[in-house]
Amino acid sequence: MQSTQTPVLRDIVLIGGGHSHVGVLRRFAMRPEPGLRLTLICNTVDTPYSGMLPGHIAGHYGFDEVHIDLSRLAALAGARLYVDEVTGLDRGARRVLCRDRPPVPYDLCSINVGSTPQVSRVPGATEHAVPVKPIQGFNARWLALLERVRQHPTPLSIALVGGGAGGVELTLAMQHRLRQERQALGHDPDTLQFHLFTRDATVLPTHNAWVRRRFTDVLARRGVALHTGAEVVRVEAGGLHTADGSAWAADEIVWVTQAGGPAWLQGSGLDLDRDGFVCVNAQLQSSDPQVFAAGDVASFTTRPLEKAGVFAVRMGMPLADNLRRAARGEALQPYRPQRHWLALISTGDRHAVASRGPWGFAGDWVWRWKDHIDRQFMRRFSDFGTMPAPRAKAPAPRLALSPEESQQAISAIAMRCGGCGAKVGATVLSRALGALRPVERADVLIGLHAPDDAAVVRVPPGQAMVHTVDFFRAFIDDPYRFGQVAANHALGDIFAMGAEPQTATAIVTVPPGLEAQVEDTLFQMMSGAVEVLNAAGCALVGGHTGEGQELALGFAVNGLIDEGMQGVLRKGALRPGDVLLLTKPMGTGTLFAAHARAAELPGFRGRWVPEALRHMRQSNQAGARVLRAHGATACTDLTGFGLLGHLVEMTRPSGVDAELDLSALPLLPGALECVQMGVASSLAPANVRLRRALRNQADCVDHPRYPLLFDPQTAGGLLAGVPADQATACLAALREAGYAHAALIGRITAQGDALAPVTLNA
Repeated sequence: MQSTQTPVLRDIVLIGGGHSHVGVLRRFAMRPEPGLRLTLICNTVDTPYSGMLPGHIAGHYGFDEVHIDLSRLAALAGARLYVDEVTGLDRGARRVLCRDRPPVPYDLCSINVGSTPQVSRVPGATEHAVPVKPIQGFNARWLALLERVRQHPTPLSIALVGGGAGGVELTLAMQHRLRQERQALGHDPDTLQFHLFTRDATVLPTHNAWVRRRFTDVLARRGVALHTGAEVVRVEAGGLHTADGSAWAADEIVWVTQAGGPAWLQGSGLDLDRDGFVCVNAQLQSSDPQVFAAGDVASFTTRPLEKAGVFAVRMGMPLADNLRRAARGEALQPYRPQRHWLALISTGDRHAVASRGPWGFAGDWVWRWKDHIDRQFMRRFSDFGTMPAPRAKAPAPRLALSPEESQQAISAIAMRCGGCGAKVGATVLSRALGALRPVERADVLIGLHAPDDAAVVRVPPGQAMVHTVDFFRAFIDDPYRFGQVAANHALGDIFAMGAEPQTATAIVTVPPGLEAQVEDTLFQMMSGAVEVLNAAGCALVGGHTGEGQELALGFAVNGLIDEGMQGVLRKGALRPGDVLLLTKPMGTGTLFAAHARAAELPGFRGRWVPEALRHMRQSNQAGARVLRAHGATACTDLTGFGLLGHLVEMTRPSGVDAELDLSALPLLPGALECVQMGVASSLAPANVRLRRALRNQADCVDHPRYPLLFDPQTAGGLLAGVPADQATACLAALREAGYAHAALIGRITAQGDALAPVTLNA
């Protein structure tokens, strides 16, 4: 979470987590710009470093060694990370369009999404070839190929299309790894056949003659069939065709050529070159002065540059500086790429070839040199211990603002009023909420469709109302996802009682700032919330919005239930012989406590966060229906008091005891690792006091899962007692309904003489 006293005055949105943008984030982490907010939009949390990917494929490096964790880096820079796919650019409204969230506004925008093999240009390639980018897609296919080689020692033919440095390196890396795998299993590695196709007369056409000869010899010695002057014109299942009419069989086809820009750039209105890359000037600006581009996606109008990682890396600093200057209204400085650069190209094994201009040399020592350089580069984005400490007092903002914005900024920084003086202005409120479309219900007589001082809602005949309220401050720097989680959390009590939601009123706190930023924060957050409420059939009928130091959101939710209490699920109705089911995995407390400290925790993995948020956004509505259908006797939603606290709330009024199986607890990815790092939520110590409810606490206190009994959950699953003879069918139905981690975690026993009601089984 960002923590600053300076209101947000300008937004820079970074599209893509490429080599240039990781440099931008690091640069701003070292020297923050007061009033300037960075938002990174990327479809993955782990961004690969291209220089080490062939080594990863060859088996020399693990996954985390070759990927930069954007979550930790963004946390260090005080930037927001939105994990989503960009689908377009609305330059008129200055908004980035995304696949799964509302548009993201910007004052300045930068694009660093790399290049993508254009498989669509060759018939059949889209259906039958695997592009090396995006890396996530290729990595999944590569892991499947590895498993295929391990499980089936049959002959296999693999074709790679593209004779540049990337294609050659990947060919040799794949061959090295797959041959080793077969040898390790006692199978004949010569049953693997590799083909490399290039339309050029030689491999590595942009490198000097010595380097080209060297790699031609290496490919020949390794038994790779090299096809030069062989343009692939058609791909089909099981093979490919070249321009000379030849047909070649291949079980796997990998595409490493004909790079181009992403398709969404075509509708951006930016000037593009013939391959779809963004045309930029020497200052890295596109044809739109508010939009910058760097790395492979940038096409220089002054001087063509090869699509090489070295340029993307070195653009990071000038790009960061020019974004800062543009936000300040200062003159931009040109980026001056070097004429010659050093390329260190590996040969699959721990050997590499160096190429620079007319020079070239090779050896095992070159690989060790390359390994040292690559690891040193990666440490810049993972080891933050040497980063300069932030200033005790941030300097005054130097951003270029209009007179009206300057007045708003002064107001936002000045002392704020309390009472009704702390309300968000009516204009901002109406603009932010005007685009929301809450679900319409016939029993809502007066609501947001005709706003008044209060909502008027009819209670249908034969039904009673269920009331609940929840409110908490934001734990992520993504108002849209936070809105979704907050709404889902607030609905949890309704579903746990066996009720169906009817209406909700919101209570919102937003930090002061420029009207445009406050409006967008409110719109993003309430868009996420309304999506969840609508999906549950719950109408948002009103609320209150005020200013505060931190973003926060809560809801008072009303639900409906049979007035004869038929179908109501209570906490206190557990029976001996019941089994305990939990519908969703646990661990949100420790995970997000660690996420708040991500920059200082080398063992934290940002990829755990999107997975946790996915579960936190999963509604309990379907789960509650499944539990009721299978005779659930008691139910509660797992929230702030943790598993043990909520279980004790059930056993005491029920007059029963319980057994919990620690090994059966479903956990979110990373939860155990965060606990082992010693990270606990701020509420966990209060929850730990309930350890007196454990009959055999001393026997299990050293169990690795023990601390998670006290972990407070946000938007957790349902904890329910179900008749033992219904357990198997109920679990199957829960999994069919999408609760893949639903588990039987314990059982209910008759109340014994001991005061402590819960027994742990390791």
